[in-house]
Amino acid sequence: MQTVVKLTQQSVQGEIESVLDTYPYNPYQQAFAIPDLRQELINFVLNRIPCLYYSNLEGHIPFSENDKELLIKSKLPRSPLEQQLYVQNLIHQGIYTIFKDKSDWISHHLCEKIQPGFEPSHWFG
Repeated sequence: MQTVVKLTQQSVQGEIESVLDTYPYNPYQQAFAIPDLRQELINFVLNRIPCLYYSNLEGHIPFSENDKELLIKSKLPRSPLEQQLYVQNLIHQGIYTIFKDKSDWISHHLCEKIQPGFEPSHWFG
């Protein structure tokens, strides 16, 4: 059982990398390079893959009532392409949800990383 969970987590992490590559570096790739946000996105996806994995880790985004109903009614698609599209859709939802819920924290955290001495000068026009 642990092997299945590890393989599922590894495949989800690979899909997250692929999906994030389609997003602009700033702010999306930059934000999800932060380990806590990356783990939150991984948990978001893994917690919504029916019958494969459930993580009760601290800090995960709780299920809404709609999500619970969807998990009960849904099954993972059978074909590999449908499974990949299903997981990619969950990743897009997770990115949107996490950005919406933590936008203030993300913008504050990303702004702290920029040091004034390294910004381009506007003095030259």
